Amino acid sequence: GKGRAGRRGEERSAMAGARARGDYAEEREKAKRFLLDFHRQSDEDGAATATAKDFPYRERLAALAERREVSLHVALDDVAEEDPELAAAAADNAPRYQRLFADAVADLLPQCRAGEVPPPRDALDVYLEHRLLLEGRARPPGQQTQQPPLDPRRQFPPELLRRFELYFKAPAGTKARLIRQVKADSIGKLVTVRGIVTRVSEVKPRMVVATYSCDQCGAETYQPIQAPSFMPLLMCPSRECQTNRAGGRLYLQSRGSKFIKYQELKIQEHSDQVPVGNLPRSISVSVQGENTRLVQPGDHVSITGVFLPVRQTGFRQLLQGLLSDTYLEAHHIVCMSKSEQEQLGEEELTEEELQQITEEDFYDKLAASIAPEIYGHEDVKKALLLLLVGGVDQNPRGMKIRGNINICLMGDPGVAKSQLLSYITRLAPRSQYTTGRGSSGVGLTAAVLRDPLTGELMLEGGALVLADQGVCCIDEFDKMLESDRTAIHEVMEQQTLSIAKAGILTTLNARCAILAAANPAYGRYNPKRSLEQNLQLPAALLSRFDLLWLIQDRPDHDNDLRLAQHITYVHQHNRQPPSQFQPLNMSLMRRYIAMCKQKQPAVPESLADYITAAYVEMRKEAWTNKDTTYTSARTLLGILRLATALARLRRVGMVEKEDVNEAMRLMEMSKDSLLADKGQSGRAQQPSELIFAAIREMIPAGGVRSVRLAEAEQRCISKGFTPAQFHAALEDYEELNVWQVNQQKTRLTFV
Repeated sequence: GKGRAGRRGEERSAMAGARARGDYAEEREKAKRFLLDFHRQSDEDGAATATAKDFPYRERLAALAERREVSLHVALDDVAEEDPELAAAAADNAPRYQRLFADAVADLLPQCRAGEVPPPRDALDVYLEHRLLLEGRARPPGQQTQQPPLDPRRQFPPELLRRFELYFKAPAGTKARLIRQVKADSIGKLVTVRGIVTRVSEVKPRMVVATYSCDQCGAETYQPIQAPSFMPLLMCPSRECQTNRAGGRLYLQSRGSKFIKYQELKIQEHSDQVPVGNLPRSISVSVQGENTRLVQPGDHVSITGVFLPVRQTGFRQLLQGLLSDTYLEAHHIVCMSKSEQEQLGEEELTEEELQQITEEDFYDKLAASIAPEIYGHEDVKKALLLLLVGGVDQNPRGMKIRGNINICLMGDPGVAKSQLLSYITRLAPRSQYTTGRGSSGVGLTAAVLRDPLTGELMLEGGALVLADQGVCCIDEFDKMLESDRTAIHEVMEQQTLSIAKAGILTTLNARCAILAAANPAYGRYNPKRSLEQNLQLPAALLSRFDLLWLIQDRPDHDNDLRLAQHITYVHQHNRQPPSQFQPLNMSLMRRYIAMCKQKQPAVPESLADYITAAYVEMRKEAWTNKDTTYTSARTLLGILRLATALARLRRVGMVEKEDVNEAMRLMEMSKDSLLADKGQSGRAQQPSELIFAAIREMIPAGGVRSVRLAEAEQRCISKGFTPAQFHAALEDYEELNVWQVNQQKTRLTFV
């Protein structure tokens, strides 16, 4: 076995050696043949005739020759149809074959120009003509007749004359790799990686060919640049300066040099691909030419490119020592959606799919398709559906009224708040998920960092900026520090982020819907306390939420039985129990919601009076019944937003009365679980309990746990208790050893 393996290894190395010595010129001819001869049978009039052939690459070459297009993407699937060996070699040795294909295209371009109209002239054309004119003048008059004028293609470096870029598309069957699987065996090969874009640099011009002119003889020198840094030429290499020993100095001419668009991305692997206990890896991607400006931070992308080491020269190489950095040179970038396999910009919905969605009671059906594994919460799911669709933005004379709907789910532990949030994160096309203690105010808004390339200060967007035009889910909202929570106020109403840090004054867009989940103040909702004491969130923040769902977990025999059966079924079968209708899958929902967002429904005149009367009635109720949340003009805007979102969901142009009624019903239902137990309220509280609660509120949060007795008595009498009741309560609780009164009867200390 060993001998056979050795023989096979020798054969392989011999083949590799032959290819290394072998003719790259021959490979270039193969590339030319492929570009000219590759064709598909075009189906004209339904019949595939042998004569009607479609030559896709010839058409693209003609477009390049006429300068209508700049980039040419060569699909390796097409190459494999004509010449499988060439395709395999191109995938294994991508940088060399990219140059070979580019040479082939450069040779073919002059014969591919179809039209008689010359392409539009640019600065480079004028520049080259001027150069050739000077060359002709510079020759001695006797030589002009004997020598033909020089071919500009031989005199100038090829990079200067090429106005096209050539990229490879990976074969369709290649499996995308994880970032941590791209290792040394991939260097120089075409690899495809998937990840999420975390940082995007600005697009800057990168020098490809440096052009110098000599101050003595006027001759031009060209220097092609491949590495990230280069050493400028100093002495003129032209024959005239060499013979005269003039020692002409060279000066860089930026007008004659060639620059290309250059951008750096950083992509990080998806969180679900990270092994246990590891940090997510990232890889830097360099993007050039027409591939720049295709992605934004927060996009999920699939990038095909060549994995290469960074070439350092000079002093940096000394600093770097024996280590080498690697990067990916991008060839083809595709934006993906959240679920791995599908690409963004999917096709429109077909008639059958629309029929399937818009049958009767489709509103309930769409709502039930959100997290079908979670039992109940029908109205909460309806509200989340409206949050995904969103209302209509209004801009009356430059003033901005937001259309996004913000929802806060406030509930007891174990009512599946976080599960709903994580499902919405997966369903929404753009979304960010953070938790209260895991995010600071800077992480939510924007941080000022030093750019590692240039060393200048730059802004890096936080979660709210990355979720622009999407949803930002914040879990454990009540555990956030107060200073960090204030960062959200501006985003929730104005939908912008104003920043004045480190000399950077700017306003960023953060047009995102916020979905927050929180527990009440003491972990569980306490029915004996008022609503404000249970929530303990500032009114300024609560009024910015269109819907505040208060979900209380109360024991109820029938409900508990159904919930337990549902949970055990999901555990046994790994899917939701059978229901009246089949839930829609995620990609169908995503496409339908994107279709709904194109509608811009308006509120008709006839409904305006109805809405205003309903709002005035709500204000009146809130005034009479103290134990409700704060009702302000924002509540009215919230009703309008919910109503327009409902009209969008039905894909109509006008809001109807049912939409407004449903919006009001959702507002009522959000407090429903609290009002249920108001009728059978428990025993009336004793005066001594109320006095104890009043005194406990006087205790400062930190420090001494005692109060002056006179102050406590004054507080209780002002609340309407008699001195006799106060002294009775003092004695009761002193017997229970809850507090102690000193001998002088001046201070009361909690034990």
